[in-house]
Amino acid sequence: MCKQLYFAKQLSSTDLSEKVGKSLPITIKFLNELIREGQVKELGYGASTGGRRPMLYALEAERWYILSVAMDQLYTRVALLNMNNEFVWPASQFSLPLMHNDQSLQQLGDCIEKYLEKDPSVKTKILGVGIGMPGFVDVKKGVNYSFLKTDGGSITTYLEKRLGAPVFIDNDSSLIALAELRFGMARHVKDGMVVNISWGVGLGMIINGELFRGHNGFAGEFSHIPLFSNDKMCACGKTGCLETEASLLVITEQGRKGLAAGKVSSLQIQPTDSNEDICEKVFKAAQKGDRFCIGILSEIGYKIGKGISILIHLMNPEMILLSGRGATAGKVWLAPVEQALNEHCIPRLSFNTTIKLSDMEQDAEMVGAAALVMESIVYIPTREKRPVSA
Repeated sequence: MCKQLYFAKQLSSTDLSEKVGKSLPITIKFLNELIREGQVKELGYGASTGGRRPMLYALEAERWYILSVAMDQLYTRVALLNMNNEFVWPASQFSLPLMHNDQSLQQLGDCIEKYLEKDPSVKTKILGVGIGMPGFVDVKKGVNYSFLKTDGGSITTYLEKRLGAPVFIDNDSSLIALAELRFGMARHVKDGMVVNISWGVGLGMIINGELFRGHNGFAGEFSHIPLFSNDKMCACGKTGCLETEASLLVITEQGRKGLAAGKVSSLQIQPTDSNEDICEKVFKAAQKGDRFCIGILSEIGYKIGKGISILIHLMNPEMILLSGRGATAGKVWLAPVEQALNEHCIPRLSFNTTIKLSDMEQDAEMVGAAALVMESIVYIPTREKRPVSA
């Protein structure tokens, strides 16, 4: 019941009865028990649909917290969320490169513990830890075959020992899709593709209203579709991948090279600027009409659109949703993506596919990581007991 209330925000006893498949008297009995335990509260009466006004129920927001971690290849963000998916504290960002870093798992634990130093007492209220990360993530085994070396153990076991709470991991793009499916613009979408524009170009797949991970959990490696005949080496060890021509790293590279070549632009890059700083500057300049920066994003957006055309031919989705860190650039992505679809898609296939820009932007992965915890916990216990994971 708590899971249903978490994802729906508020429900009547009748609606809750239908969702959990229990009779109304049994549902009301469980609700009363949860109210006595301090897990659930009454919100008041909802609008009438013709009969008696229904009482609405919701979770007690501060009874439990979820520690949410959003990782990409360069940075890690950590935040504490309550049962209303609200940030208890502002998110903290840490520089944590994953490539060629044998200490990344230990450093991840350090980052989380540093974040919790704000108030160590909250550890007793952490229901679970959800972590999104790039790479080939085996959700069941708790390992990442691309990053976060474990020396034979699992990521989840290592962090559970350090943090004293259940830990759940998944691919970052899958969690962004999960966030959009549960709380975002894909909430009522049956078949959709969520494109994660980041330092790579990830993909989360929604099929028949459920998140699709594939046989081993590796579905959606959109970045590594070999679309280009170039000699650019990809992080996967191959050449010609979509990621080599269309990612936030390509934006930073083109920004630097363009200014060095004398391109006229309002963009100003300092030697000390990080990749994230440069991307943010390119996005802001493009939003203000800078032709050079608009050109960079348009070229990359077109290439992403070319890749999306393949997805449409294969999957015939209802919606393509552009999300992730790169979505903060805004609607400048939409026109070049649409242009690519016009050029590369069979009209009959693309006509009924809607291209939209997420309004979750950079928080999508964090919300998805929190949702992962709620989907994975078997039940939410009383405060005196620890949560049980699936």
